[in-house]
Amino acid sequence: MTGEALNQKGRIIILVVAFLGWFFGGVQTGLTNLGRPAAEGLLDLAGWAESLDGKARSKLIDDWTNYLQCAFLFGAAAGGWIFGRLGDRIGRTRALGISIIWFSAFTWLAYFARNPAELFAVRFIACLGVGGCWPNGVALVSEAWSNFARPIIASMIGMAGNIGIFAFSTLLVSYPVTPDSFRWVFFVGACSLPLGILILFLVPESPTWLAARQTVALPVKGDVPRQPSVFRKPYLGATIVGIALATVPMFGGWGSFQWIVLWAGTLGKELGLPGLGAEILQMRAITSIVGSGLAAVIAMWIGRRTTYFVSSFAALLLSQYIFWFTKPTDGDFLFWVALWGFFNGLFFGWLPFFLPELFETKVRATGAGVSFNFGRILTAATIFVTPTLITLFGGGHAQIGRITSLIFVVGMVAILFAPDTTKRDMKK
Repeated sequence: MTGEALNQKGRIIILVVAFLGWFFGGVQTGLTNLGRPAAEGLLDLAGWAESLDGKARSKLIDDWTNYLQCAFLFGAAAGGWIFGRLGDRIGRTRALGISIIWFSAFTWLAYFARNPAELFAVRFIACLGVGGCWPNGVALVSEAWSNFARPIIASMIGMAGNIGIFAFSTLLVSYPVTPDSFRWVFFVGACSLPLGILILFLVPESPTWLAARQTVALPVKGDVPRQPSVFRKPYLGATIVGIALATVPMFGGWGSFQWIVLWAGTLGKELGLPGLGAEILQMRAITSIVGSGLAAVIAMWIGRRTTYFVSSFAALLLSQYIFWFTKPTDGDFLFWVALWGFFNGLFFGWLPFFLPELFETKVRATGAGVSFNFGRILTAATIFVTPTLITLFGGGHAQIGRITSLIFVVGMVAILFAPDTTKRDMKK
């Protein structure tokens, strides 16, 4: 197979499978919401908490809930690098198909976990594929479509993840997960297996990747070929910028929104409004879908870097306003959360077309994967300091959110160091 241009049918097929792939990636992200009921159910099944009093049992459940969240975050972070490199070596299509088959199959195996440690191990392995799905999908789309259409198409991939999260969250509202009934969700997460198989057999490869592979110079006799690395020159600078730009919304989304949800959940319990947190989750998801879908249009209108700067500035102002001047029981609280969700969505519609533009074809999937997923490591670290922060601030979720949301200032500075990629030739 040569590197000739794809026809319209081939480009549409690539768009559809990349969209569906990251839709199921969003479902996998949604699976982290079952951490507590799964931890509680498996602890009881394994008998690990039988001899503990109420307080010790609750702490053990909290600990395993955190571990299961970290299984996703660390697994996806490692998978972005591993499967990204795979995509640069064997092709975007094959790596995308393998990553989807990987997380689908191991999600199915999670059904059989007998204790929290087994579930942690299987979820970590499964999420390697989740981390690899995104960079190969966006690299494939970026190289298949024209420079004009590419940003809009790539933003649709970012929107797909938010749609997956929203769809899975809505399913959980209709069919609540409990410590006695949580295993069925793993079958839902494994539904993407046929998609991965179809990709391997039916989806065309990126013509840009094929052309780049054919033009790789042969090593001089006696030389050991050195694989290019995004952690070495000439790509190191782009990698650092990419990591900073992706970490800000990743950590900012966690650092701001998790405190909004915890704040609303705590207050809702006190006032007998248990659905308050769920309403906020759904409202944020809806506006994030809209934001991610419009990211490319806005970027083409006011510029790529300006869009990111404005998104960071708006997220900072909205976070500070919410945490200083509102509370979850206010009549307009959902409005401000919805507006925050829109700008948060802009980030995740912006990253799918900007990050691939930072890197050459031969390292594009690796660079995009490392950049997008590296922030999950920092996010995972915050999970373990959450109890300390709550104790330090006397349970004041708003006080913590005022501090953690300052991460958006870093985004306003980091974008100043990003190159102008408007005219980037994605065939190189």
